[in-house]
Amino acid sequence: MKYSYEFRKDPFGITRIILPEKLSIFSDVFEDISTKEEADEYIGYIKKVLEGEYEDFEITLNATSINIKKNVTIAEHHYRVDEPFVSPIETDEFLKLMLIWQETIA
Repeated sequence: MKYSYEFRKDPFGITRIILPEKLSIFSDVFEDISTKEEADEYIGYIKKVLEGEYEDFEITLNATSINIKKNVTIAEHHYRVDEPFVSPIETDEFLKLMLIWQETIA
């Protein structure tokens, strides 16, 4: 894993993944993925992009969206007041984080 991460519970008892500031939008993306089944679905999309079955794939969540391409995945937050509004990550690293998240919410 190229990026550091840790898990924390917020005041409401919801588990959050804490990522480096430049990837902070991905923390919000993961917060919107609340079930193992949902994580499984998104992992499938990521793998299809990495394997070339899909050229790209976009997922829109509550406050965020992600655009998955073979080399880079870009997360965008639609309601943030302060920057960053967009965060890129290597797609293979995004897959690793998604697998970690899937284990955490399982």
